[in-house]
This record gives sequence, structure tokens and C-alpha cells, in this order.
Amino acid sequence: MDSFSTVIRTASHEQHMEAETSTFMSDLLGGRLGVDAYARYTEQLWFVYEALESDTERLVSDPVAGPFIQPELFRLASLERDLAHLRGPRWRAGLSALPATRAYADRVAQCAREWPAGYIAHHYTRYLGDLSGGQIIRDKAERTWGFAKKGDGVRFYVFEGISNPAAFKRGYRELLDAVRADDLEKQRVVAECKRAFALNTAVFRALGEEFPLSA
Repeated sequence: MDSFSTVIRTASHEQHMEAETSTFMSDLLGGRLGVDAYARYTEQLWFVYEALESDTERLVSDPVAGPFIQPELFRLASLERDLAHLRGPRWRAGLSALPATRAYADRVAQCAREWPAGYIAHHYTRYLGDLSGGQIIRDKAERTWGFAKKGDGVRFYVFEGISNPAAFKRGYRELLDAVRADDLEKQRVVAECKRAFALNTAVFRALGEEFPLSA
């Protein structure tokens, strides 16, 4: 029988690929969009991570979600440094969430409040994705828009507290395998992972509409 972490990874593979291969991301990583599109994307991430990280003090004592609350993963402070670099010191004044982003952030916040196991689904899809595919985005962003290597503009993708990402991801998967939940609850978590990828893809679609490539 497959481990829970394997079940999650294989079950959400299709949605994961759909998110990764969205037109917006392809255009962004292909250097076909300007730095403004990258900044707008970074703004949308702020809303999602604000929802992920604003309730962690309460969640840390939760028997299900608690083990996943690891400060070395937190991204909000790095995102804010990036936004100050991309948008200037008054970046908060111009911050606005797309409707798709609002729906995504609201769902994350709801899980954080009401369903710790569901919160783990969002935690997993975001942070493990940042540790993996996020490194490709950082590399492309540095080369496309001339950000300093691992500096302002791409700090979101730099996990200074994690010296060995491969070992960290291994440990994270062990945490998933140890989640205290019955089979039905685990099925619900897998379904929430798929939902998380779908919500993320909807944000990419909305960004693609905001930044169409002129035909």
C-alpha cells in the first residue's frame, strides 16, 4: 500500500501539471512578459501567504497541523521585501487581489480556521512547490529581469533556513505519512490538494487575461 505522501503526489499530479503549464506561467518564464506581470503575480502570492501564515500561532498547538508549522518555511516577510523592491516603499497602497486570488486566499483561511487537515493540503501544495519548481522561477527571473542572485525581487524563492532542501522535503513527506487521520479524512485531504491546485490555476488564468500577449 502506498504511503500517504505518495498518494497525495500521484493523485494531484494532473492538476499540478496544469498549474505549471498555464499560459501565463509559460509566457512569464519564457521572457515574453515584462517585469510588471511578475510584480503583479508576486502581489497575488502575498494574499495567499498572508492567509497561510496569519493563523500559525494558533495552529502550532493543533495535533494535526502543528508539526507542519515550521518558521523556516514562512514566506510573508520575504514577499514583502520583494514587493518593496518591485513596487516601491508604498507597495501596500497599490495592493489588490484578483477575484480568483481572493477565492484562493479565503479558502486557505477557512481551512486554517475550521479544518486543520485541509490546511495541510494547502501548506503542502504551496511550500513544497516553492522549494521545488520555485527555484526554476527564481533562476528565470534573475536572468530575465536582472535581479541580484537570491536578492531583492526573488527573496520569496530563497529559503535561507533550509540548507538541504532534499532532506527537508524527505522529512516533510514523513510528516505527511504520520498525519493522524483515518482513510476517509485522508481522501478529503487529497481532494483538497486537487482543489488547491485548481484555485492556483484559476489565479494564473486571471493573470493571463490581465497580461495577454499581443497577437
